[in-house]
Amino acid sequence: MAAPVNIVVGSHVWVEDPLLAWIDGEVIRVKGQEVHVNTTNGKTVVRNTLNVFPKDTEAPPGGVDDMTKLSYLHEPGVLQNLAARYELNEIYTYTGNILIAVNPFQRLPHLYDTHMMEQYKGADLGELSPHVFAVGDAAYRAMINEGKSNSILVSGESGAGKTETTKMLMRYLAYLGGRSGVEGRTVEQQVLESNPVLEAFGNAKTIRNNNSSRFGKFVEIQFDKNGMISGAAIRTYLLERSRVCQISDPERNYHCFYLLCAAPAEDIDKYKLGSPKSFHYLNQSNCYELDGVNDAHEYLATRRAMDIVGISEQEQESIFRVIAAILHLGNVNFAKGKEIDSSVIKDEKSRFHLNMTAELLRCDAQSLEDALIKRVMVTPEEVITKTLDPDNAIASRDALAKTIYSRLFDWLVENINVSIGQDPHSKSIIGVLDIYGFESFKCNSFEQFCINFTNEKLQQHFNQHVFKMEQEEYTKEEINWSYIEFVDNQDVLDLIEKKPGGIIALLDEACMFPKSTHETFAQKLYQTFKNQKRFIKPKLSRTDFTISHYAGEVTYQANQFLDKNKDYVVAEHQALLTASECSFVAGLFPPLPEESSKSSKFSSIGSRFKLQLQSLMETLSATEPHYIRCVKPNNVLKPAIFENSNIIQQLRCGGVLEAIRISCAGYPTRRMFYDFLNRFAVLSPEVLEGNYDDKVACQMILDKRGLKGYQIGKSKVFLRAGQMAELDARRTELLGNAARTIQRQIRTFIARKEFISLRKAAIMFQSHWRGKMACKLYQQMKREASALKIQKYFKRYSAMKSYLSLRSSAIMLQTGLRAMDARNEFRSRKQTKAAICIQAHWRCHRDYSYYKSLQKAIVVSQCGWRCRLARRELRKLKMAAKETGALKEAKDKLEKRVEELTWRLQLEKRLRTDLEDAKAQEIFKLEDALQTLQLRVEQANLLVAKEREAARKAIEEAPPVIKETPVIIQDTEKLDFLTAEVERLKALLMSETQKAEDAKQAYATEQAKNEELSRKLEAAEKNVYRLQDSAQRFEEKLSNLESENQVLRQQALAISPTGKTLSVRPKTTIIQRTPENGIVHNGVMRKASDSMISVSNSHAPEIEETPQKSLNEKQQENQDLLIKCISQDLGFSGGRPVAACLIYKCLLHWSSFEAERTSIFDRVIQTIGAALEVQDNGDVLSYWLSNSSTLLLLLQRTLKATGAASLTPLRRRMSSSLFGRMSQGLRASPQSAGFSFLSGRILGGPDEVRQVEAKYPALLFKQQLTAFVEKMYGMIRDNLKKEISPLLGLCIQAPRTSRASMVKGRSQANAVVQQALIAHWQSIVKSLNNYLKTMRANFVPSFLVCKVFTQIFSFINVQLFNSLLLRRECCSFSNGEYVKAGLAELEHWCHGATEEFVGSAWDELKHIRQAVGFLVIHQKPKKSLKEITNDLCPVLSIQQLYRISTMYWDDKYGTRSVSSEVISSMRVMMTEDSNNPASSSFLLDDDSSIPFSVDDISKSTDRMEVIDIDPPPLIRENSGFTFLLQRSND
Repeated sequence: MAAPVNIVVGSHVWVEDPLLAWIDGEVIRVKGQEVHVNTTNGKTVVRNTLNVFPKDTEAPPGGVDDMTKLSYLHEPGVLQNLAARYELNEIYTYTGNILIAVNPFQRLPHLYDTHMMEQYKGADLGELSPHVFAVGDAAYRAMINEGKSNSILVSGESGAGKTETTKMLMRYLAYLGGRSGVEGRTVEQQVLESNPVLEAFGNAKTIRNNNSSRFGKFVEIQFDKNGMISGAAIRTYLLERSRVCQISDPERNYHCFYLLCAAPAEDIDKYKLGSPKSFHYLNQSNCYELDGVNDAHEYLATRRAMDIVGISEQEQESIFRVIAAILHLGNVNFAKGKEIDSSVIKDEKSRFHLNMTAELLRCDAQSLEDALIKRVMVTPEEVITKTLDPDNAIASRDALAKTIYSRLFDWLVENINVSIGQDPHSKSIIGVLDIYGFESFKCNSFEQFCINFTNEKLQQHFNQHVFKMEQEEYTKEEINWSYIEFVDNQDVLDLIEKKPGGIIALLDEACMFPKSTHETFAQKLYQTFKNQKRFIKPKLSRTDFTISHYAGEVTYQANQFLDKNKDYVVAEHQALLTASECSFVAGLFPPLPEESSKSSKFSSIGSRFKLQLQSLMETLSATEPHYIRCVKPNNVLKPAIFENSNIIQQLRCGGVLEAIRISCAGYPTRRMFYDFLNRFAVLSPEVLEGNYDDKVACQMILDKRGLKGYQIGKSKVFLRAGQMAELDARRTELLGNAARTIQRQIRTFIARKEFISLRKAAIMFQSHWRGKMACKLYQQMKREASALKIQKYFKRYSAMKSYLSLRSSAIMLQTGLRAMDARNEFRSRKQTKAAICIQAHWRCHRDYSYYKSLQKAIVVSQCGWRCRLARRELRKLKMAAKETGALKEAKDKLEKRVEELTWRLQLEKRLRTDLEDAKAQEIFKLEDALQTLQLRVEQANLLVAKEREAARKAIEEAPPVIKETPVIIQDTEKLDFLTAEVERLKALLMSETQKAEDAKQAYATEQAKNEELSRKLEAAEKNVYRLQDSAQRFEEKLSNLESENQVLRQQALAISPTGKTLSVRPKTTIIQRTPENGIVHNGVMRKASDSMISVSNSHAPEIEETPQKSLNEKQQENQDLLIKCISQDLGFSGGRPVAACLIYKCLLHWSSFEAERTSIFDRVIQTIGAALEVQDNGDVLSYWLSNSSTLLLLLQRTLKATGAASLTPLRRRMSSSLFGRMSQGLRASPQSAGFSFLSGRILGGPDEVRQVEAKYPALLFKQQLTAFVEKMYGMIRDNLKKEISPLLGLCIQAPRTSRASMVKGRSQANAVVQQALIAHWQSIVKSLNNYLKTMRANFVPSFLVCKVFTQIFSFINVQLFNSLLLRRECCSFSNGEYVKAGLAELEHWCHGATEEFVGSAWDELKHIRQAVGFLVIHQKPKKSLKEITNDLCPVLSIQQLYRISTMYWDDKYGTRSVSSEVISSMRVMMTEDSNNPASSSFLLDDDSSIPFSVDDISKSTDRMEVIDIDPPPLIRENSGFTFLLQRSND
């Protein structure tokens, strides 16, 4: 178990753990001799390389059945393998030919029934799964074939299951060689029936086991020359006599004591017994009862077992009298006597128990008392009687009790042997040794010393056997093994048993000296073995000593070694019991020879045990040994608990790890050539390329790695310790480099992908962030603008308020001042009124003359200006006349390009709308400005008039002039001021008048432009009306075709979806225009002028032929290109079929779903139907099923059936507005390149799955597509059925020629037949795999795939089940096994195919599974009808169960079917159900219906999104499909 030297970073290793013993982890760092390991529990530990062992990462998860197959044979590898198998309830495991049995602590009856015995009968060791029967069979076959006796050594600690294993071995040996004995009882039955008796008197509860054997038992099963059991014998070794007197808590004494205390009341009264608590030998422990064990029932069972083994009632009575006497004897206590070193009976209670003991043993009470407290010493001169002190009297009492019980146990064993009967003429035997295992407790005494000495002796025998097996293996493979050292423990055995210096010899010597104590004995040991490496003296103890056993160091307490080793029979005891009136008791103590009757002869338990052990070893050496190591997985004795530390300790104690060390001394790793090449061929790939023999290839690989010391056998490669790790390290390095290369590329791809994704996300984030910042900036600017506006209005309000207040004050002040001044002026002007009147008349005359001259000049000036404007207007009119001629020519050109004007009409309309809006806004502005100017002029005139009136009134009301000169001066200043004010107002009036004239001129200009545009728009409308008239006449020409097309569509519904062609197909694709497109109901046209109608009629032929021909040709070309494109295999993109997405996008873009008439749907259906003409091409079917189902899902979520989608669609009224007519006209033909953007806005984005009001052709297309999906699904399902049907016929029944060989289960012919059957099932699995791969490769929806396999498994269920019911030869046990094995193949395939694609397909096999389960079940006659109908076969009907039960026949074991009572009950139930015709049929029907609808597919599929696809090269450059490119580029 040397640690490997090839530990590198990344290696998976085992390291020691204080809790789990060993834990696996990964090496993260190697620094010299230190290894840093990251364990699976998340911790990081540092270990030395010597304490780190490699882990086989390629080991099977369920472990291996033979641990010699492990790549690394070391402690953690063995522990992990046992744990993995124990978790699967695989309790048996081989290590070579050594069987390791882990106690499951639960009943596993299926492992030990007769069927299992039959399976292992005659099978080679290792051929079947590990089992105790395999070891028994190997021993039996070796005995029969070689004529040599064999032995089976069963070892293990208490609670490991040794006794149960021994029972199973004897049962199996009885099964192999059993025969009827005398009076109907066989020898093996008697051997098995003796176990309860031996367990009652030799087993006890210990700390680790409730039923621990406290003696060693070697059962010799004797066979005659024919291999039949002829006799048996039981040998026992070293009964633990000290347990009779001394027990520790929480252990118990031997079971028989407690059973007797729980006996019936008459027995208790007879023996004067009571509760176990009242007896000294039982109340030393607080444990009196066992969980789940009723001592009263066990007492009766033990009495029955004693009857069976031939113990008479009188003998049983005597046995239990002796047991009761021992209990009473233990309650006899002593006190100090009157003399020195003397003792007497302590009290009356002790006297009572003494008398009861004497009564039960049928001896004199006084003699019994003397024998307990006195000793007779015979000397040559005289006989001396010596009294004993109380301590020695108690020791004498206990010695008597132990002697009586030991003699009783020996008598039981001898009597059982007599009852069983030994065959003196036996040719050979098979011995089963059930002996205690290695023990190491907190306190270890003489019993543990003897037990461990026994195990050391057995371990030496075991090591020799293992080494011998190793030699045989090496010899068989013809390799050199002479230099391999043998691991031996002879030094430990010499330490214990060697004479004269062994421990046992020194102990016997100490026991013979009266003054020897345990301290002197310990000191003698220390002095004798101070240089012995296996002997260790503890530092803190004067009496303890430690021995280094093969299983570890054990420290023994020598305090009671001297007392427990003494085994002499006291002469007084011998004489007392020999003289007993009870013949049974007297028989237990026959008279001693004369020379030993006068004194106590010393006898040593150690020496006697050594002799017994020597005899046992001689017996074992004369036989061929087989080993079974029993292991207890936990100390709580509960199932499903695996304690690693406990297991490791037991493996060490059981010698398993010692055997591993022996293997590691040679070649611990052995690999078959094929396995070696399969694992390590990667180290030398050129070896596989050459045509080398396996042996040569292995040699080349090993030589290339430079390994030394390995051996190449005939069929295996033998590697030394550490070489496997070296090879694995190099292999791991190579695979790691390859993995890193792959990881580097993948990580590069992933990193770039993540970078691109992050960059895209960053750009998007930046754009969103910048948008958010812009929004914030806009909000900020908006808030600032609002604040400025608020401030502006607030400041204006404040200024206005201040201004109004100031003005009010000024006005009030001015009013007072002016009033005062006016009164003053009035008084002064009143005086000069006459002068003013004269001046006024003069000035009036002067002003009137000036006005007349000024008016005349203005008139002249206006006439000249107007003449100039008229000449300018004349020139404009002449230019307009010229433009009228140009418009005439443009009109002719527009008539020739009516199609282009039609498509540009929308743009003209938009322009007209914009111009009208601009015109209205300009007019509104001009009118508003004009009104403003007029108001200002009126206000100015009013102001002037008011001033003149005020001046006139002031002059009229002025008083006479008092002082002429000042008044004149003041009046002149006022006139000047008024004159200046008038002039200013005149100038203002002139400027405003000029602005009004300019505004009028601008308005006139804009009005002229608007009138020109209006004329152009009216001309365009006239062209539209003309086109509508042409379309009306063209629709009238097509009215006859409408009814014909309707008839053809009705016929298409009746034709199969796979019809090759339609009866009639239009040669040109016509997009039927609706009333929205410009055609009114009943042919009524919008009213127009006569001239418009005449113009329309004159150009009608050209208009109805040229544009429509261009549209039809273009649309026809696009459709042909699409059909040609989808006829090819376009593959898939993003898990979506390209063809389906392409068809959907084109149909949606062309508004085909909303068209009243179109042939594109029929052409698509024809294309799909043509592709399905080859019905057996699964790849084509899967491709079109994927496309059709995807397209159907898109249609399901897009099309919305309305009233407009009825069989004869109604026409809606034409929109009254020009824009409404144009928009609906454009919807009919959106494929124009010039207006693709408008189409996109109307139809929505091509990736958007939206609902559209579907017309009749679209709904018909959806129905036809649904029919195609159902048909393709059925074709795929039926093709798969046809493919597997012949194979199912081969799988249901095995050939009759192999029936005989199937019983034995090991002939070559049977293997060939099984291989053939598996091949048939594998062919079915292969077919299923092929179809699954094909459908997955074509991205068929998992819902449809699941439905296919569900119906296929239902078909398999029906075929197999019906064949089973109709053919009796199929209703057999062997056939059930064959079908069950095939169903396991299907189940394995289902697990591998995942539930997504298989779903509940496995559940469809419920009928055949339950029927097969019924065929292969054992003990059918014991099954009730309720168990069969409720538990075994709840799905099968009574008719089906009745037919299977009556047709069943067991061709393998010859067992019967269900009982006659069950058959009768089935008949009664079938009679009651006879009125129900459905229940009378027992056969199943195959369901070939379509198990889904479109809604089911839609619900089971995630929301379908139309992906962006890269247009195929065939249409990529075509202008009619630019919408695909535009969307992809976006």
